[in-house]
Amino acid sequence: MKGPLFYSKILLFGEYGIIKDSKGLSIPYNFFKGALKTDDHPSKAARKSNLGLREFAGYLELVHKNSPDLVDFDFEALKDDIAAGMYFDSSIPQGYGIGSSGALVAAIYDKYAKNKITVLENLTRDKLLRLKRIFGKMESFFHGKSSGLDPLNSYLSIPILINSKEDIESTSIPSQNLDGKGAVFLLDSGSTGETAPMVQLFMEKMKQEGFRNMLKDQFIKHTDACVEDFVNGNVKSLFGNLKQLSHVVLDNFKPMIPAKFHELWKHGIETNDYYLKLCGSGGGGYILGFTQDVDKAKKALKDYNLEVVYNF
Repeated sequence: MKGPLFYSKILLFGEYGIIKDSKGLSIPYNFFKGALKTDDHPSKAARKSNLGLREFAGYLELVHKNSPDLVDFDFEALKDDIAAGMYFDSSIPQGYGIGSSGALVAAIYDKYAKNKITVLENLTRDKLLRLKRIFGKMESFFHGKSSGLDPLNSYLSIPILINSKEDIESTSIPSQNLDGKGAVFLLDSGSTGETAPMVQLFMEKMKQEGFRNMLKDQFIKHTDACVEDFVNGNVKSLFGNLKQLSHVVLDNFKPMIPAKFHELWKHGIETNDYYLKLCGSGGGGYILGFTQDVDKAKKALKDYNLEVVYNF
């Protein structure tokens, strides 16, 4: 058995902000992917994944018991496949902020959900929100609290525009200019980040009035502007807002930025060679970068592995 492929995602804008109703923009990233599989001679990683799926299936039974109207699965088939050694074969690095658990959730829903909403039907806002709710519930097994966006992106494999918590839509983004010098890139921090403790830290900070005001008046304002600019292809305005956003993150989200990147972050803002921002919850994994001149950025970040994901 080899299931369909589910891809990683990149939340270009909206990390943390979407918890408090900022705009967001999430795009599929087809470089990494995963699929459900069984092997006659499973590796150690496959056996570990299989154990994880066993626990996940137990959790999904609880979800169905507590919210029977939300989602139901073919538990018999799921358990039989797990007993036969099914695992999630994935190249998506875990703890890197690009949706490893989201792809797994999408794969399980796709194969075992009853009355599932399919990619082929007319995806109304209500259907998208319902999917997001289902996926949020499913992915909470991995993160403690999930927006459901990562699995939604992986499942549909199209860019998702988040206008607010209750208003999401599929969207198109300007097609890439492969000869362009501008780029969005990923920077490998060399360590993994854990989502749950980072989100917990954010929630603690939210208890401070000053932090809440900063989030509303600066972070969300610049995030929303970046989303508008990116979707509409306003590159000049986008980089102005990105600089502001990068600054706000450096000043207020330091614990989420690996320490060795604090200087690099600052250097980008001071030289305008590139601007860095969090990719997912931070704490490690990938860092997201934007540049108007990819050669300059590569030179400035020559000690790091830089992976271009989109060209302007």
